[in-house]
Amino acid sequence: MTSLDKPTQDTEQTRPDETRDARAVTEAALFEAFGGVRGMVETVLPGLLFVAIFTVNKDLHISAIAALAVSLVLVVVRLVRKDTVKHAFSGVFGVAFGVVFAMFTGNAKDFYLPGMLYTLGLALAYIITTLAGVPLIGLILGPVFKENLSWRTRNPGRKKAYAKASWAWGLILLAKCAILFPLYWWSDTTKLGWVLVALKIPPFLLAVWLTWVFLAKAPAPIDVFAEMEAEEKAEEERKAALAAESGDATGGRHRRQA
Repeated sequence: MTSLDKPTQDTEQTRPDETRDARAVTEAALFEAFGGVRGMVETVLPGLLFVAIFTVNKDLHISAIAALAVSLVLVVVRLVRKDTVKHAFSGVFGVAFGVVFAMFTGNAKDFYLPGMLYTLGLALAYIITTLAGVPLIGLILGPVFKENLSWRTRNPGRKKAYAKASWAWGLILLAKCAILFPLYWWSDTTKLGWVLVALKIPPFLLAVWLTWVFLAKAPAPIDVFAEMEAEEKAEEERKAALAAESGDATGGRHRRQA
């Protein structure tokens, strides 16, 4: 084997490792951003409890109170364990809006309406921000990857991946709304509730998987925090060097005067 063969072989050996590292980082970031398995459970459980109880006794008040209670319990559990509470808190607010709305109108189907409107708004946000050149998924994941908004101007390949992922999220959520809103108008509460529960996880997993596919093939993120730390360190070293030069020059003058 010649010396020219060695770098090529080493490069071929490192590329799979670099790819695996990039995929592992992407998986960890998506898991953190979207809450993982526990976040999905916290998203599904209140709505599942509501529709299960309502299917049995048709009592709006008991169903709503049970859904809100389990959401609060999930938050308390996270607080006791000192875990991240953002996903649990978002679930509580979503359930609380649904409870208030349903109680106000007296229609059990309205328990689901705020969440459906939120899904529709989120779908439009993904699409509109992508058309504006600032895909929403990049705004969400940028801080998680420690790249902030560097992908907008310094990493065009990554911006393209974020745009594809945002399109995926927007279209998947729009398809979900296209199923749920007709059911809201024409079906009963029980059917709407069970369909909504069934559609909680699969579209979400599909969107997350597509995001992972796009980002795993994209260029690595630019760690702007590491860059700032490096700049601060270089600036400190420059100041220390200037101080040392100034000290040497002052000492030289004193010796000449002596």
